[in-house]
Amino acid sequence: MRTHRLSHAAVAVLHALASGHRHGFDIIAAAGLSSASVYPTLGKLEDAGFVTSTWEPVATARDEKRPPRRYYELRPAGRKALAAELDRYKALQDLPRAALRSRATKG
Repeated sequence: MRTHRLSHAAVAVLHALASGHRHGFDIIAAAGLSSASVYPTLGKLEDAGFVTSTWEPVATARDEKRPPRRYYELRPAGRKALAAELDRYKALQDLPRAALRSRATKG
């Protein structure tokens, strides 16, 4: 099985979805990314089978006097990919900070 390496944006979006954020503006706020990053990332995650999306009923949006929202949901493959990436990031934390400082000062 091939391991996917996800971008920082993809991990942030998956994390926002796992935290319960389901539509674009909420995901943008939770991920701390721009819409120019989030929407293309959501499309790629959906193409990869990590996320699904559905449009809310137009009547609901009309009643609330706003455009219809597209709601995103994390699929099991997305949860698995997120867990793998968080483990990978966690492993990076194990790098001794002192080693980073000493190498930075050497040039």
